[in-house]
Parts: sequence; C-alpha cells; structure tokens
Amino acid sequence: MIRDERDLPFVYLTLELTLILLPLAIILYLPLPGWAWWTAAVLYQILNNFRYKGPFGLMLHCTSHRVFFNKKYDFLNHYLPWVIGPLFGQTPETYYSHHIGMHHPENNMPDDDSCTMPFQRDSFRGFSKYLTSFFFAGVINLCRYFIKRHRKKLLVRASRGEFLFIAACVGLSFVNFPATFTVFILPFLISRVIMMVGNWAQHAFIDVAEPDNSYKNSITCINTKYNHKCWNDGYHISHHVKPSMHWTEHPHFFKETLNEYIENESIVFDGIHFLHVWLWLMSKRYDLLARHFVNIGDKYSSDEEIIAFLRRRTKKIDLATVPATSAIA
Repeated sequence: MIRDERDLPFVYLTLELTLILLPLAIILYLPLPGWAWWTAAVLYQILNNFRYKGPFGLMLHCTSHRVFFNKKYDFLNHYLPWVIGPLFGQTPETYYSHHIGMHHPENNMPDDDSCTMPFQRDSFRGFSKYLTSFFFAGVINLCRYFIKRHRKKLLVRASRGEFLFIAACVGLSFVNFPATFTVFILPFLISRVIMMVGNWAQHAFIDVAEPDNSYKNSITCINTKYNHKCWNDGYHISHHVKPSMHWTEHPHFFKETLNEYIENESIVFDGIHFLHVWLWLMSKRYDLLARHFVNIGDKYSSDEEIIAFLRRRTKKIDLATVPATSAIA
C-alpha cells in the first residue's frame, strides 16, 4: 500500500499513534473521575511531547516531500495531516503548504516568511521577534505569499486547514474546554514554538556572500540519537540540496559528497542536535559549539578560530545587502 518499502517504520508509528494517543484524546472528553482525568491528561502530554512529537513531526515532514501511500490508496495520505496531525497541534495541510510551497522554493531567502537572515541569530531578543512574527502573522504572510505567486491551491490548503482547526477548537471548547486545551490547544502552542526553534537552529549560520547556497545557509548534525529517532533530520544541508532524497539516504550522500562540504566551509556538528544548537546560541556558549564542531578539511587550528568563524555566520544581515544574484524572483 505504501510507495516505498523503506517507509514501513512510518506505518508502525502511525498504528502506534492510532492505538495509543488517539484513544487517550477521546478518553479526555469522557466524564471521568477527577483523578482518572488528570492521569490521562498527564500521560497524554508526556507521550505527545516527549515520546512522539519529534518522530511524528519529522514523519509528517518526510511524507510531505515524498507521498506516503500509493495512488490507489491516496485517501490514506490525508490521515496523518487531518486525523493525527491536529493531536500535535499541526493544523491540517498548513505545514505542507508552508514547507513545500514556500520554505524550500525560497530557501531561507528574503521572500521566505521563516527567513532568519534579518535577525541576530545568537540573540534571544532576536529569536523572540522572529517567533512573535511567525506566531501571530505566519499564516497571514503565507497566504499573502501564495496570492502574490498566484498559487491558489496552496492558498486554499493553508487557509482552510488553519481556519478549520481554530473553528474546531472553539466549538470543542464549549463542549469540554479542559480536554480541548489538553488535546489540541497546548500541543498547538508547543508545536509552533518548537518548529521555529528548529528552523532557527537549522538556518542560524549563514554566509552573507552566498545566502542562497544550501551548503552555507544550513547546518548538519551527525552521530546523534536524534537522527535515529527523527529519520535523519539532522542532515539539513543535504535535505536542502536534494529535498526529495529519501531519509535513509542522507548519511551515504554526506560521505559521498564530503568534498562539497569542505569546499563550501559547511558547518557540521557531531554528537548534538538542533535543540543543543539553539540553546547554546541563546546562551552564547560558542565554546560548546566549537567543542562539537567537525573540522572537516582541517581548516581551523584552534577553538578560537572556530568560534570566530561561527560568530561571523550568526551576524544579522541587512537584506538590502543581499547580492542580487541570490535573490529569488
């Protein structure tokens, strides 16, 4: 039933979410004794945020780039974004619309609403501005982008999913607000923050001379448990170089194209993942970043040189100075 047998782990995860998380969500709407309801609510949040959020979010990411089920079973491709996704605060099809319809075509350039360039990327104040803008105006700006690009189908998908999710939350709040807050609203708030934390870390180090070069505007994290749990998501450079590459192929591609990373002075970290990168940028712990920096090509002779290099890559970029050849029409 699936297009690629290598995606069989996605079937297992989908079944697990269907048989565990979905029933828990339904249980929270039932008239339970107080202790039973709170037990279910706490369990739901623990499973949602600590066990499943990463694997599901990146499964949604992978199946957005590569269709999950064969054409004959195309109706099943709606199951993740419309049934399971809302349990994680993913409004139906807005993730697909934003990520596939805007982020990858624009590649963190100025027309990308999630562009990190105009911010000082080792500043919590800068991140707060970035998060606030996305949180309150992200979908509006996304719709404006699709209107400008005359992409009506993506405009409909993005606005429809966001509107229906909000409408459902409002309606269900009149039925049972505590359950609705626990099942939908809180995961929504957390997911929006986590997505921006991830995108910030993935595109925190940018070469101002070539901001559209995926080897110079993204990072890669290797040898981390995160890659085993979240389908090799740490290989973000190769993901932007070849967005449709299957998640199992990234480690091999990285080794095969290592010279490209060396020539482009790409940033690769060993043993950490994006949350570490974000936390250490916010606390300006460049010493820890340097400790996990992979000195490919043996270009740097000391941690001080690495730190200086990393600091240069996180400086706020005036979009007016972005080379015209890099701007995407």
